[in-house]
Amino acid sequence: MSKPYVLGVDIGGTNTVFGIVDARGHVIASDSIKTRKHANFDDYVAELHDGVERLLNANDAEDKIQGIGMGAPNGNYYTGEILNPPNLPWGPVIPLAEKVSKAFGGIPVAITNDANAAALGEMTYGAARGMKDFIMITLGTGVGSGIVVNGQLVYGHDGFAGELGHVIVKRNNGRVCGCGRTGCLEAYCSATGVARTAREFLEIRTEPSALRDLQIEDITSKDVYDAAVAGDKLAKEIFEYTGTILGQAMADMVAFSSPQAIILFGGLAKSGELLMRPLKEAFDKSLLPIFKERMPKIILSELKESDAAVLGASALGWEAKYHYEAPGGAIAPVED
Repeated sequence: MSKPYVLGVDIGGTNTVFGIVDARGHVIASDSIKTRKHANFDDYVAELHDGVERLLNANDAEDKIQGIGMGAPNGNYYTGEILNPPNLPWGPVIPLAEKVSKAFGGIPVAITNDANAAALGEMTYGAARGMKDFIMITLGTGVGSGIVVNGQLVYGHDGFAGELGHVIVKRNNGRVCGCGRTGCLEAYCSATGVARTAREFLEIRTEPSALRDLQIEDITSKDVYDAAVAGDKLAKEIFEYTGTILGQAMADMVAFSSPQAIILFGGLAKSGELLMRPLKEAFDKSLLPIFKERMPKIILSELKESDAAVLGASALGWEAKYHYEAPGGAIAPVED
C-alpha cells in the first residue's frame, strides 16, 4: 500500500501542532491540541492519537503515514526521550518516541528539539536546500539553534549539542538566563531579551520615549518594534544594541563550523533593517579575516511561519524511513 505521507508534530508549551506532509513539503492538513491539558502523559498521547486519526480520516490518509517526526523542548534524538522539559508537566524523563510509536501501531518515530527540527525543515524544504554546512538560529521567546555540518545535524555524544543560545556573551554582570546561568545570548537577543533591554534602558536613560507611556513590566518586543518603526530614538537604540550582540556572537559561530550560511527564523528576525543593519555591521567587523574571502551568507528562513513547526518536525519523519525503532524508542540506523 502506498504511504506517501509523514506526520510532523511540534510540542509547544501551550499547543501541540500536528500535520500531514507530503514529499514535496506540502502540509496537506493540520490541527492542534492543548499540550498541558492532561497531567498524565498517557492521556496526552491518547488525545494526540485521537486528533491525528480524525485528521487522517478526513483527508483519506489512513495507513499512508510512513514515519512520525516530533520537535519538542529538550527532545533527545538518540534516546527518543524528553529530558527535564521546560513548561511541560510530565518530567523529568518522558519516553516520547516509545509511547507515540506504540500508540500509532509501531510507526517509527524520531524526535529532536525544536531548533534542530527547524534546521532539518530548512534543509529539506527551505533556504538551506543543497547546503551541507549551515547554522539555523531561531529568534523567538528564546534563542535556539541547529548546526549542520557535512549534511548532518550536530547532536554531540549525548544528543544535546548545538545550544548556541546559551553561549555566554556577557562575562561580567550578565543577565540571569532562564537556564540558570548568567550572560547567555538568549538573555539579550530573544524577544524576551529585547523587552528586558527596553526596561533597562528606560530605567537608566532619561530621554523621552513612547515606551514610557506603557507599563514598564508589560513591555514586549513588539512594543519596541512598533515604537522603532514610528521613529522612536530609544527603541531604535534597543535594536542597535540587540543586533550588535547577535552579530558578534554569529561571527564566533562562524569560527566554530565555517558554515555556508546562517539562517534566521522567528518573529524577531522579521524586524528588517532595524535588526539586520547593526547585526551585519557587527558580524562583518568581528569576523576572522580568513572567513571574509568567502563570507557566509546571512539569510532569512523560507519556511512559511504558519507551517514551519510542522514542516520542521516532518523532516524527521522522512528520516525515519531509513531507520528502525531501537530499544527505548530511539531511532537507530538500518543495518545493511
